[in-house]
Amino acid sequence: MLKSALRWWSGILIAFLVVAGLRLLMPLPFANEILIFSIYVMGHNFLLGRVGFISFGQPAYLGVGAYAAAFYLFYFGHNPYVGILLGLLAGLLVTLLIGPLFVRLRSDYFALVNLALAVIMYYLMEKVLAGITHGDNGLWFLARMTSTPVLDLTKPSQFFVFTLLLAVLLWGFYKYLDETVYGACCLATKVNEDKVQFLGYSNFRIRWLAFVIANTTTALAGSLYAVYFGFVSPEITSFHRAADPVVVTILGGVGTLYGPLVGAIAYTGMKDVLSRVIVNWEFFVGFLLVLIMLAGEKGIWGTLEPLLRRPLPLRRLLPAAGDRR
Repeated sequence: MLKSALRWWSGILIAFLVVAGLRLLMPLPFANEILIFSIYVMGHNFLLGRVGFISFGQPAYLGVGAYAAAFYLFYFGHNPYVGILLGLLAGLLVTLLIGPLFVRLRSDYFALVNLALAVIMYYLMEKVLAGITHGDNGLWFLARMTSTPVLDLTKPSQFFVFTLLLAVLLWGFYKYLDETVYGACCLATKVNEDKVQFLGYSNFRIRWLAFVIANTTTALAGSLYAVYFGFVSPEITSFHRAADPVVVTILGGVGTLYGPLVGAIAYTGMKDVLSRVIVNWEFFVGFLLVLIMLAGEKGIWGTLEPLLRRPLPLRRLLPAAGDRR
């Protein structure tokens, strides 16, 4: 029992140690940004990799979580944990309400409707609700947040620990989903929805639940963003960055467990490094994506994972019995 549990958690624990080790090699703000970004991409990675839905509306769900946390921390309270919880619940509520409408659409229309939602969200926060959101000036509440017990989220170093633990829990959750009947149903409805219906499962319910899980995760990332920066503006919902989670998903590896983390490291690293030297750094990211697509859509982690799982050729490394001296 213990051995099977260790085997199940081994990959996640290794990822935990790798990220914790990378923290020693990278600046703390960069590490926190990567973790938040990877959680942001996890939802879309699940949607695209398991259900086959590509979404250009992730900034809208990110904004739902961010503004739910921001409204609480700016107008009502001071506890960052409560803000994160409210962002999570807001994402859950919104996805439960709009999910039945969206998941009935085919993947191409699904992508466009979500993009339209991001445009609407941006317009609402910038213009319609400017009296509450303060428009482009945004909501500043960093100084309003109070210290929290156990892990003080107002301190970047402890926020990193909290976010890393949260990422580990999400990795475990998505890995568990992949191994359940529901995870198999998600893949089945992506490949052949008629057979899923024939077996007695509801494609609609499978997709609705996937939609809720994925975009609630995105809203959680939004609330983490709000708490970490202590500031939220309509820019977080900007449809101009709608392709970011799609790019990172493909870059890391569609449907892979650690693809969002690897993609976030690669994308954020290229953005921070190349943007200092080259103005149009997005060109190189696009060029890299073309190469990945031509190579088979496996992404960085999708390419590395089989190599890492391959056993070492010990027989070639060790001398034969007759050659030993």
